[in-house]
Amino acid sequence: MSDLRSELDRQRATERAQAIRALLARPLLTRDAGPDDFALVVRHRGELITWFDTHTGWRLVVEPRAGYARLLKSSPQPPADRPARRPRGARAPFDRRRYTLFCLVAAELLAGPVTTIGIIAERLAQASAVEPDIPGFDSIRHDDRRAYVDALLVLEELGVLTAVDGSTDAFLQQTDAKVLYRVDSGRLVRLLAARQAPSRLPAFDLGALVYEPRYGGADDPGVDVSDEQRNRWLRHSIVRRLLDDPVVYLADLSEAQRSYAASITGRRMLRTAVAEAGMLLEERAEGLLAVDPDAAATDEKFPAGGSVAGQAALLLLDTILAAHPAPVAEEQLIRQLADRFGAVPAWARTYRSDGGPERLAGEALALLGRFGLVERAGGGVRALPAAARYAVGAAIVATPRAARSNR
Repeated sequence: MSDLRSELDRQRATERAQAIRALLARPLLTRDAGPDDFALVVRHRGELITWFDTHTGWRLVVEPRAGYARLLKSSPQPPADRPARRPRGARAPFDRRRYTLFCLVAAELLAGPVTTIGIIAERLAQASAVEPDIPGFDSIRHDDRRAYVDALLVLEELGVLTAVDGSTDAFLQQTDAKVLYRVDSGRLVRLLAARQAPSRLPAFDLGALVYEPRYGGADDPGVDVSDEQRNRWLRHSIVRRLLDDPVVYLADLSEAQRSYAASITGRRMLRTAVAEAGMLLEERAEGLLAVDPDAAATDEKFPAGGSVAGQAALLLLDTILAAHPAPVAEEQLIRQLADRFGAVPAWARTYRSDGGPERLAGEALALLGRFGLVERAGGGVRALPAAARYAVGAAIVATPRAARSNR
């Protein structure tokens, strides 16, 4: 009987770990997009809610009947290099116009459970006309129409909108296209992960939007808070980064965070959190890395097959590592890709237009930066400690440096 109970406990732990990683990869997890993962979240929802609150301070909302689970991630410094992406084409990042229209559309969708693409467009035009700081919306303009469609398609991906008749893409060609939507207001109001309601904030105080009262300002060493509050903030702030970022460099942490991570209690808590999420904690002199063997907890992978930018990133990383610890000029890396174009005519066909090498180098270096592998400054690129994992040949002795982290 004890063997059976142990096996059942192991199975439950494995399922919980899978559910945790699924929520990290898709903080708005829907039954339609991930039926198996969603079933695990529903099955273990009580334990998962407790787990996220204990280790990260993030709130998890599970709505089995509505068919979604929402992990409300929060951070005092939301990362600027993880933008929403356009559902069409190469999934380019959202620009300011698309973010603006996305917010305006979301506000207009609260009006009722059913609407049309034309009604929303009319309301956007009216709303933007009375806001002095927002450029007017005109669906006749092709750029506005494309940005509008991108905002709608993202809301469809999130399950907030469902096209029950017609196709959103049709609006790109015809401004009189007929598209009927069903609105899921429950999912809509869950999109905002801020702890504070924007309508209750002091004017233009964006810092209050991400302020988390439970810590009492413990991130400021000069603030007098209880030991419980400060330890809770230390644990949550480090575990959040371990689960959300590809690498956590000690140089990027505060003195209090480094002391906590080096303490017996702190290290045990970090190891426990990472292990229960189904990952391995890699501990180095320069920092910490939560390794997901199945790469299930991220929406972006490196290396990744089939990506020209990923292939170029590996090529450039070899050059950057060979020069370590000296930086490599970005111009040299661009020339390297231009030479590669000549040597392999069939490679990177979509980057063969004017400025192609510069564009590809920019995307490749941005990818390396998101994974905490390189640092760009003053027109040069320098390898960071985690880049040594991809070195070919002799090991490289790396020194701690600041990093720009991502997933």
